[in-house]
Amino acid sequence: QEQVAESGGGSVQAGGSLRLSCVAPGYSDEFGCVGWHRQAPGKEREEGASIAPGGARIYYADSVKGRFAISQNSAANTVYLQMNNLSPDDTAMYYCAVGWQGSWLKRDKLVNGCWHYDTWGQGTQVTVSS
Repeated sequence: QEQVAESGGGSVQAGGSLRLSCVAPGYSDEFGCVGWHRQAPGKEREEGASIAPGGARIYYADSVKGRFAISQNSAANTVYLQMNNLSPDDTAMYYCAVGWQGSWLKRDKLVNGCWHYDTWGQGTQVTVSS
């Protein structure tokens, strides 16, 4: 399996911004996609956003909608996560993963996103101070 690598984490003050990058070879294959996830100490891992090649199937969790923006460059096998208006609640290890395009119901609405993640990066730490 080709490796996935995240970068761009760091420490910022509340209200600041960071841009994470994920090099994910193979995500642009048919039905592939990439998702950004995060896990804070003592909490479950949470999916924040995902995207398919060409910018299709963009999905955001409610906790990041309106503040985070996911984008991609298929030619470079790279997916970005622009994070704005960060708060201490965003402090976590952020992981990038390659998965498969899928659809499911969420609160009776059809979501076209990314799931069955099978290749994960090592993570990049984001720390937001108040």
